[in-house]
Amino acid sequence: MNITFIGGGNMATALIGGLTGGAHQIPVVEPGSEKRAQLVADFGVNALPALPAAFGAEDIIVLAVKPQVLREVCQQLAPVLGGALVISIAAGVGITAMASWLGSERLVRVMPNTPAMVGKGVSGLYAAANVAQTDRDNATAIMAAVGTTTWLAAESGIDDITSVSGSGPAYVFYFIESMIEGAVQAGFAEDEARRLVLATFEGAVELARQSPLPVATLRQNVMSKGGTTERAILRFEAEGVKQAIIAGALDCRARSVELGIELSKD
Repeated sequence: MNITFIGGGNMATALIGGLTGGAHQIPVVEPGSEKRAQLVADFGVNALPALPAAFGAEDIIVLAVKPQVLREVCQQLAPVLGGALVISIAAGVGITAMASWLGSERLVRVMPNTPAMVGKGVSGLYAAANVAQTDRDNATAIMAAVGTTTWLAAESGIDDITSVSGSGPAYVFYFIESMIEGAVQAGFAEDEARRLVLATFEGAVELARQSPLPVATLRQNVMSKGGTTERAILRFEAEGVKQAIIAGALDCRARSVELGIELSKD
């Protein structure tokens, strides 16, 4: 695949890192000179300060820019697009708006997440019905280079997956952060607290992955009547922790919808 990245930020570098081991040509358009130098040093890519003179129908372009500048980038890209497949990992902006700015409907929209930086990402993909299966397969292959992929039946699914896996790492980090602080208050040094908490999360996730039991049952299996774990869970329930997490995820989804409307306006 001939893949050109526009933007060389964290998510772009995660994808580039996953792809550079394959038989792909990967130019990266990045206006920052220091960032270009770093991309060349890290991945050996062809880092460009501006868009090439023209693309062709065999090319794939990954839009990895901030959503606030996506309209401007699309308008600059439109005259040189040449029918290339465009994959957008920019949050918020819908396919209809991008199609109008690019003058092309050969688009795939993706919501990735930051664990892609360590090859453990989750990406939700959506494309309009008229996008060819080969284009879908290529988009899948690119995102699969850094983790798990799932295709969404409707574009609203982008908002759904944003609230689960797109923003979800922040929820997990928040819980990890809280547990580390609790461990420090219990008397552990911060380095040891971090090591123990991360190992606990890794073990719990692996057990949940391998076990056929529902996670609620796995939780209950740790608890005994009148025991230490029950005391902690009772406090969580009294403080409304589960309800707050659910409500926060739904608030996240609502904000995703709002941003989509704001950023897609003409």
